[in-house]
Amino acid sequence: MSTIETTGQIIIPKLIVGLGNPEPKYDNTRHNIGFEVVDAIARRLQIVGNEHRRFQGWFGQGIGLKGNKLSLLKPLTYMNRSGQAIRAVTDWYKLKPESVLIIYDDMDLPVGRLRLRLSGSAGGHNGMKSAIAHLGTQNFPRLRIGIGKSSQKPDTISHVLGKFSPQEAQLMSEVVQLAVEAVELSLKQGVEKAMSLYNNRNLATIAKGTGSRE
Repeated sequence: MSTIETTGQIIIPKLIVGLGNPEPKYDNTRHNIGFEVVDAIARRLQIVGNEHRRFQGWFGQGIGLKGNKLSLLKPLTYMNRSGQAIRAVTDWYKLKPESVLIIYDDMDLPVGRLRLRLSGSAGGHNGMKSAIAHLGTQNFPRLRIGIGKSSQKPDTISHVLGKFSPQEAQLMSEVVQLAVEAVELSLKQGVEKAMSLYNNRNLATIAKGTGSRE
């Protein structure tokens, strides 16, 4: 079975989803970086949203960078049921899975890195497991934001639900802006073009003055 990676078509997102948990206690945690990126996209594109009962999340609509309608979503179902909110929006607007770009945290990437893909597995991420289950496919684009691994393996939960160190937080503010730039390019020229320009960027090494790493 072919994936959207082999079709050669330009993938322009119509729905951008940031994964996270509701409630103020989860604000600025590693697991909520998807929410932060969507908030930054909303500010950049001047899209105003609010809590939407039908879609079980914060939802806003505006005009994308090519003049097309663009929707933003932050599921408020808690991470493990994120797919419910995503499916509610895709069903209502009759969107194909490949037009959905999901942004989320990834422990397998170090802080300072991001990775765009056109498809793939959940990689152990419960929010993505839910998204894949409700969309019925792995073939949709995603933007993974590196949060690094816990120094103590059994401490994974407290790691993802913990806050960034002051040094990491400063770097992550730059990562969020880089993620917004990558999304903007995806909206202009397609996800694959953004992949070619942003997947090898490493803000951690740039911050140390060593340049980007291939």
